[in-house]
Amino acid sequence: MKIIKILPLLFGLILLVNCSNEKGPVPISDMQTYEVIQTQIWDTQCISCHSAGSTFAKQSNLVLTTGESYDQLVGRLPDNEAAREDGLELVGTEGLPSLFKSYLWEKINANDQEHFYSDHPHYGAIMPLGGDFLTNGQLEFIREWIISGAPESGQVADVALLADETRFKEIPFEPLPLPERGFQFHVGPFEVLPNSDRELFTYQSIDSEEDIYIDQVEIVMRPGSHHFIFYTFDDDTPSHFFPNEGDIRDIYDDGGNLNYSNLIALQYHNFIAGTQWPRMNYKYPEGVALRIPAGKGFDMNSHYANRTDEVVTGEVYGNIHTVPQEEVNYVAEILDLNNQDFSLPPNKVTTITKEYTFNERMHIFQLFSHAHEHMTEFNVYKVGGANDGELLYVSFDWEHPPILELDPPIVLNPGEGLRLEATYDNWENRTLSFGLRSSDEMMILFGAYYTD
Repeated sequence: MKIIKILPLLFGLILLVNCSNEKGPVPISDMQTYEVIQTQIWDTQCISCHSAGSTFAKQSNLVLTTGESYDQLVGRLPDNEAAREDGLELVGTEGLPSLFKSYLWEKINANDQEHFYSDHPHYGAIMPLGGDFLTNGQLEFIREWIISGAPESGQVADVALLADETRFKEIPFEPLPLPERGFQFHVGPFEVLPNSDRELFTYQSIDSEEDIYIDQVEIVMRPGSHHFIFYTFDDDTPSHFFPNEGDIRDIYDDGGNLNYSNLIALQYHNFIAGTQWPRMNYKYPEGVALRIPAGKGFDMNSHYANRTDEVVTGEVYGNIHTVPQEEVNYVAEILDLNNQDFSLPPNKVTTITKEYTFNERMHIFQLFSHAHEHMTEFNVYKVGGANDGELLYVSFDWEHPPILELDPPIVLNPGEGLRLEATYDNWENRTLSFGLRSSDEMMILFGAYYTD
């Protein structure tokens, strides 16, 4: 009898031990990076469409369920014919270059919606279809995974990124709010005729008797802009070349010919800030600011390329944010590497290389390229020292090149430098060289740095 009474107790203890040894859900912080992507993104927002047998999965030839999604994405060509012709993969494993050749990234990056729909009309719709866009945190997590080589195992992205639950919201063009400390500039509105370029300059002085220190630049442009740039003038600019404040100085006359009288002043320009993005808000690293001497103003350059059959309107707002001098630990310098000595034979693909070395220790915290419509790839490599030949920057998009923010900065020691390598597809029956029109070409690397 005693043994029979003890048996239920033993069974209960066994069950208790077994229950205590059962593993609960794996904390997200302990998951592999791709496991996080699967469970927190694909499973919650994608597999309702991208499951085996579904109409949408058959149409896109893409299944994103557990056990299948990785092989479906990595190393595969997209089913979309236009994307394949553009040389895209769904996801590649080459790090940063793969980000800009990723059809997956094109399809989910809602923040670049204007570029997606205007430059790639045959890529379909941004995903998820019919639902909310992915959060900015989810996008950044996937971006980190791709630039880390898109591994199936290992932890290469910080799950803390997922805490950012904000989403892209399309913002109509409207004036920027005035900066709390700084200056606002406005160019336009002005007309851009059908199937033409309009590029213009206009000068505005700054009401400041002391040096100013810039730590943030905001720019917003109406659709259709190729670029907008803030310049200052050299101290030795001849007075007869100095423009009148507020005058609109067009680069081309009504017949499309160059206005040489408006071009002469360009040789006295110093680049300050600019972008090819419809919206840009760039903040310098903490304690770093760009000094503009007292008495300087800004010569503003707006370029619109209208490829439609109707007149479009150009307009730009720009905010220059400033900080007190006592908050500045490092004074920023502008990197402006402009190669104008090249020739692109007709009906050929040509790669141009230009190398630059520097004689001081530099901490580079920003890089972005500038070229025109024949550019297919723009790479920047480190020259000399440790990691000689390392790829530092890549762009496959001439209209909206990425602005690379480097934290920590890239450090170049004296004698080291950068190698620019740009590839152009000249499909025309004429030789191309450096020129201002979007149908000509350029090879420029902009950026910012500070020294010790």
